[in-house]
Amino acid sequence: MALSISAVLLFAIVVFLLVKKAGLKAGHAAVCVLLGFYLASSSVAPTISEVTTNVAGMISDIKF
Repeated sequence: MALSISAVLLFAIVVFLLVKKAGLKAGHAAVCVLLGFYLASSSVAPTISEVTTNVAGMISDIKF
């Protein structure tokens, strides 16, 4: 659960920066939010969640 809260915060910051600095229009950001909302309720959601969990696990295994 902590991972999904952190991911939401990270993506919110990225979208905010893209809107402010890279010229992403607010309408485009809203479409991205809606896409995420509908993807979360689709049959693809478990696969996306599994991939995200696996990538986070791989990143946490990297030794610096």
